[in-house]
Amino acid sequence: ETEDIEEGMLLRLRVVGGGCSGFLYDLYFDERAEFDREYSVRGVKIVVDEMSLMYLVGTEIDYVEGLEGSKFVVNNPNATTTCGCGASFSI
Repeated sequence: ETEDIEEGMLLRLRVVGGGCSGFLYDLYFDERAEFDREYSVRGVKIVVDEMSLMYLVGTEIDYVEGLEGSKFVVNNPNATTTCGCGASFSI
């Protein structure tokens, strides 16, 4: 069962501290805040806060479906190391 997403909600990508490599990607639906940067990728609106943006410059996000299920894949050229599951990284 999926939750209803309210109109005006956008996909938020942010970087938070934690994980085995130091930083984690956090992806969820949210409203746009005053200082957010908004991007449109294949018709999907994504917002990023200014603090996270400095870690995400040049980052590519893809949604993939495979044998293991479906997931978002983040390709961050700023990351110097990543953990085995790809959920955390360091700069």
